[in-house]
Amino acid sequence: PDHTQLVQTAMDAMQEKKDAFVQNYLKSKDNFALATQQLPMDEIVAALEKLKESKQYGAGEGRFGSSQSYIADIENQINQTIQSQRPTSKTILDLDNLKQSIRDTADTAPQGIQKPIQAVATAVRDTIAHATLVATRELAAAVDNPVVLADGRVSSNGNFHGAPVAYVLDFLAIAAADLGSICERRTDRMLDKARSHGLPPFLADDPGVDSGLMIAQYTQAALVSENKRLASPASVDSIPSSAMQEDHVSMGWSAARKLRQSIENLTKIVGIEYLTAARAIDLRAPLKPSPITGKALATLRETSPGPGPDRFLAPDMQAAVDVVANGTLAKLVR
Repeated sequence: PDHTQLVQTAMDAMQEKKDAFVQNYLKSKDNFALATQQLPMDEIVAALEKLKESKQYGAGEGRFGSSQSYIADIENQINQTIQSQRPTSKTILDLDNLKQSIRDTADTAPQGIQKPIQAVATAVRDTIAHATLVATRELAAAVDNPVVLADGRVSSNGNFHGAPVAYVLDFLAIAAADLGSICERRTDRMLDKARSHGLPPFLADDPGVDSGLMIAQYTQAALVSENKRLASPASVDSIPSSAMQEDHVSMGWSAARKLRQSIENLTKIVGIEYLTAARAIDLRAPLKPSPITGKALATLRETSPGPGPDRFLAPDMQAAVDVVANGTLAKLVR
């Protein structure tokens, strides 16, 4: 398609949205949400204006080269603004990892895709950082009751209560459920011929005869659903014990047990997305992934063969899960 026309269409649509934002903001000046959204829209429109005038369109780069260049041009111009509007401690790290992982990728431009991936990943990282802070502090704390103080006094106290740890364990379960949910949605997109931009249905070798990775996504969906149930907090409950002596308890042990299952499920969820993405990349041949993504693909192919007729999927899924669980995949993409 004509990239200039695509950019013009996108500009027109975004200008309409921008005008609507401005009008709503003028009617409600105290609406902070609209106020914070106004600037990014300005930046996006400006980026598209510059893009439209750029010589890179129609310069004969070819379908895949020009797609990659205009994605990069837009992202480079708006990321700094977006980061400054919603600064979080892990944003830069997430964006850097993402850029490094897709560098030198030959691919088509995504169409109509929202990009909450970085925001969710950042929120998960911040949740882990908070939990680490609490755990580090608690491990160094004196939680005895009574406690013997430095001056020799013996004092009863409530430092034994597990609420600080129980809360963050529940918090981590929520983050794990949400991260798994977005993983499953990306997997579903790759398997859906209406949204996969040319990939065969379910990444099947012979669509209509083979089921491809359909059942893998079923498995992933079941794990995501289970993690949503496990995200229900244990720490909001309390049952008195010891003849009412312990009349308020944290239920932290229950929070820890269900979090262990959540993490195990999330590892499998990520592994299935990894397996699916690898097959999708193979089916994009002769297009080549980025060097980092290529290494991740090659690592999986050491234990899991590429696309082919239907076969028992459990060994392939386990092979992908193992690469995730032993930390190899994380090392490759950092």
